[in-house]
Amino acid sequence: MGCLKALITCALIASLAQAISMGGDALEDRQESCAQIHLLVARGSTEPPGDGQLGSLAARIIRAHQGATQEAIDYPALLNPYSTSVRAGTAAVLNQLTAYVRRCPNSMVVLLGYSQGAQIIGDALCGGDAAGAGPVTPPMDRNISDHVTAIVWYGDPRNVAGKPFDKGTATMNGIYGRPAAQSCDRFSNSMASYCDRGDPYCAQGANVGVHLTYPSRYDIAAATFVNQKLASPTVKF
Repeated sequence: MGCLKALITCALIASLAQAISMGGDALEDRQESCAQIHLLVARGSTEPPGDGQLGSLAARIIRAHQGATQEAIDYPALLNPYSTSVRAGTAAVLNQLTAYVRRCPNSMVVLLGYSQGAQIIGDALCGGDAAGAGPVTPPMDRNISDHVTAIVWYGDPRNVAGKPFDKGTATMNGIYGRPAAQSCDRFSNSMASYCDRGDPYCAQGANVGVHLTYPSRYDIAAATFVNQKLASPTVKF
């Protein structure tokens, strides 16, 4: 009986040691899977799932930072019903960014958004109302949003002319101009929002071609902006 107890005790100790080892390995694997730089990319309306036209900008940034990773925001990107798509997208940005920051708290995060994709990022970060269709959502908790190092938007429908982070030639607000209560001003140092005159969505113009061609005009400048922010992040965590 004494011998049997000894054997059982030894077996339990061995199993416990193996479990601890496996748990340590799993933790190490999770930590190693965290990139120093991670991109979250929100495509524009009607684009198929993936990065959409932002793929070229994302690729430029990743080429400049070995080991950087990316994921697409998983949302409908519908024009109709637009408000439903915006609500789903805003929630997706919040959920995906929160999940990544909690898993990888030492990573720097870059947010890229085109058209509706820019709107849902802004609504998630700064508060929103689904293009006036409600309900109003609050700004993101700073414990999460402070991990965002750089933000680039192309053709944001909630554009407000004259902001310090505005780039391009537009002088008009977007069709859903962002109200003061949902201002994104606190992200001014880390954001570049590109909107050109004539864009129907971010500048109330009449030239859809302007809205569809930001990558060819601004990818180089936008990538340079992001790379500069990644080289000297303003928030240390």
